[in-house]
Amino acid sequence: MVNYTKYSMKQFIRVLCDVDCDWAGSEPVYRVYVDDELFAERTWRWQDVYLEEMIQIEAEPGEYVISYELVDSPGATIRVSNMRVDYGPGKIKGTLLKILK
Repeated sequence: MVNYTKYSMKQFIRVLCDVDCDWAGSEPVYRVYVDDELFAERTWRWQDVYLEEMIQIEAEPGEYVISYELVDSPGATIRVSNMRVDYGPGKIKGTLLKILK
């Protein structure tokens, strides 16, 4: 008989946050990472608008850092705010996501 309680089980978490970008010239490109894993790379095409970003994660319980970076976008700035767990057993403080058992 297998004792499943000694094994960690992956959990599904949905994180939401508000993303805004200021730029002039070429449309900036940004990347979203969970720890060192690239989750998305997107081109920002909107002015004077913020978007609600959704990050869906299936992972073992533990701590994960969610980060955003601009890619070859001189003069652009990106702002990420209101990061929160929308679904699943987790909590978030700043950019640190803690997935619970």
